[in-house]
Amino acid sequence: MIIIMKQGTTHEHVDELSRHIERWNVKANPIYGEGTIVIGLVGDTGAVDKDALMLDPQVENIIKVQEPFKLANRKFHPDNSVVEIAPGVSVGGKKLVVMAGPCSVESEEQIIDVAKHVQADGAAVLRGGAWKPRSSPYSFQGLKAEGLELLHKAHEATGLPVVTEITNPAHIDIFMDKCDCFQVGARNMQNFELLKELGQTRKPILLKRGFANTMEEFLMSAEYIMAGGNENVILCERGIRTYEKYTRNTLDISAVPVLKRMSHLPVIVDPSHAGGIYWMVEPLAKAAVAAGADGLMIEVHNDPAHALSDGAQSLTYDSFHHTMNALRAVAAAVDREI
Repeated sequence: MIIIMKQGTTHEHVDELSRHIERWNVKANPIYGEGTIVIGLVGDTGAVDKDALMLDPQVENIIKVQEPFKLANRKFHPDNSVVEIAPGVSVGGKKLVVMAGPCSVESEEQIIDVAKHVQADGAAVLRGGAWKPRSSPYSFQGLKAEGLELLHKAHEATGLPVVTEITNPAHIDIFMDKCDCFQVGARNMQNFELLKELGQTRKPILLKRGFANTMEEFLMSAEYIMAGGNENVILCERGIRTYEKYTRNTLDISAVPVLKRMSHLPVIVDPSHAGGIYWMVEPLAKAAVAAGADGLMIEVHNDPAHALSDGAQSLTYDSFHHTMNALRAVAAAVDREI
């Protein structure tokens, strides 16, 4: 249920009304937008007396929300949310945020070298995998804790904030001081115990859509995190599984405007995992920016031919430089910037 307040309503009145509403054993979430104040009610609203609330002279309207996701719903939060990953690096504003780096951290020399190159070309966040969930148990699984330390060293060398994937709730404590944003991969999108534990933190969460999940399921996973109190969620479209075998996945570019309409959360796109082929990254990235994405996650490697994981979809330094220049032109055309 959403209560829309009249313009000019004071914060004191909203706070008083919220306390009154919570007598019905629901949680009241006041949201102050640029021109609108709404109070989102979460919980069993069946006992809430809608007619009584309409007697309040400052209540404009009351809307019953049918979708199961509440906190992630744009109706609850009409303005776009902006998630700060680090000072000066926010996702959801006019400036597009590019997260770039290797699929896997392989050595200290490698990750620092990649970090310096992607930073020079305009990347604002360093991505890299320490724990790598792979389809095959025989594939490289990442350097794990050592890889996390190496990412932190790359951060110290460049100042770039770090986003890296977490797969186990038990690892949250060791991640807290070594990364700036938790990544939840496609395989863990519905790992609800992990999502609930991440909801207890206040660190930004980059949530990837599962390769066979609907928009509603995706947003319900975001809801798990937000229900724990962590509203710093960034949605990431990374392609879905279809009957097409030429590409690794099929990039659902329509997910960007759909998610933007359904939710207030920022949306980025991972063109590397979507296409799975290096030469597809640039055109898919340009399409994502044109569709309204708030950022991109791009795999870049110093030597893709010898990468320990996902070399086929990784850009070289030269191709990343060329891609970033192309993206700046598209961003300018849609009144955004990198």
